[in-house]
Amino acid sequence: MAKYSPFDNFLAVVDMAAAADGIKEDEYVVVKYPERELKVALPIRLDSGETKVFEGYRVQHSTLRGPGKGGVRFHPSVDIDEVKALAAWMTFKCAVADIPYGGAKGGVIVDPKTLSKNELERLTRRYTAMILPMIGPEKDIPAPDVNTNAQIMDWMMDTYSMQKGYAVHGVVTGKDIEVGGSLGRSEATGRGISFVTFETLKKLNRDINKTNFAIQGMGNVGSVSAYLIKAGGGKIVAVSDVSGGIYNKDGLDIDEIVAFLDKGKRLLKDYQGDFVRISNSELLECECDVLIPAALENQITVENADKIKAKIIIEAANGPTSVEADAILNKKGIIVIPDILANAGGVIVSYCEWVQNLQSLLWNEEDVNAVLKRIILRAFNKVYDTATEKQVSFRLGAYIVALRRLVTTFRLRGIFP
Repeated sequence: MAKYSPFDNFLAVVDMAAAADGIKEDEYVVVKYPERELKVALPIRLDSGETKVFEGYRVQHSTLRGPGKGGVRFHPSVDIDEVKALAAWMTFKCAVADIPYGGAKGGVIVDPKTLSKNELERLTRRYTAMILPMIGPEKDIPAPDVNTNAQIMDWMMDTYSMQKGYAVHGVVTGKDIEVGGSLGRSEATGRGISFVTFETLKKLNRDINKTNFAIQGMGNVGSVSAYLIKAGGGKIVAVSDVSGGIYNKDGLDIDEIVAFLDKGKRLLKDYQGDFVRISNSELLECECDVLIPAALENQITVENADKIKAKIIIEAANGPTSVEADAILNKKGIIVIPDILANAGGVIVSYCEWVQNLQSLLWNEEDVNAVLKRIILRAFNKVYDTATEKQVSFRLGAYIVALRRLVTTFRLRGIFP
């Protein structure tokens, strides 16, 4: 079997969307190539005194519509193809949301759990120093992603600022409040997922109080999504993390589960209660109405797409569904709300944080959440109308919306020189 390529997956969907909307390749070929790709070597001194070299990347896919925007992930499986795809998805995500950003992404090949806090800080600062020529509030603005958090962003902001000689809060988003972060940022992606979920059910005339949910991944995005969907009346029958999943057809006590996971580095394998233990793959195929993959990419493939029983999939993770699997889901009549729309809450509130930093302001959380809701529902309705008009899937509808905006910007700006 050929190795899965997330960037090829991205290109295939772009071509399908362009064909569905009659967009000629000459009009969008520029978005098929990342603008810049940087690979860096990151030597750090471990606590033992040993020197170890890690490898990292930063890719700017497009700055057509504004500075690059995208997270930094620390994970053993990071590679250049994945980072290119994630950067490209960010370009389209920002275009769908209609915020003035392009797309970028970064990653370091590391399992952060194997490092001490001091080692992690040294790695983060070295990575920031090595990508420093590419980043800045007007050029490229990193943010948290898999295995990175506000503390990592604080170190990145400080490292960049030390090189500049003054505090530059707007160089990254997802920071702690005390160093220029935004209220509502840590919950933003999960909150956006809940807004999109509620709006999807409303459009389909489904009662949330009679809807069962399964959520793969109980990190920040999955746990916030689960908490807010439960609070909105939904029944969560299955959740999982890296250690496995749990299932109860009568519903799980999400408040208790979230509280348990929030206390230190706990995993679901250690949680006790009234449920059946299942694997992550079994969660994807379990009995539910709505499936929310909130883990890593390439989870729904040709191997399991035909076994999925959910009627609706809300993609909280980036790239969880392969192109081939997407075709199977469409044939089965399963509605898929794509990642570039569903999980845009994080970048929308990152935009709010960036604006606050540039203007030296601090908005209250109600204002931030109101902006998030307005922008993501505006994007949802634009995608819904486009998909309905073109009689295509929501994924192709979202890509058409993004492509139209990118093509228009490309046409107006032209090519330099």
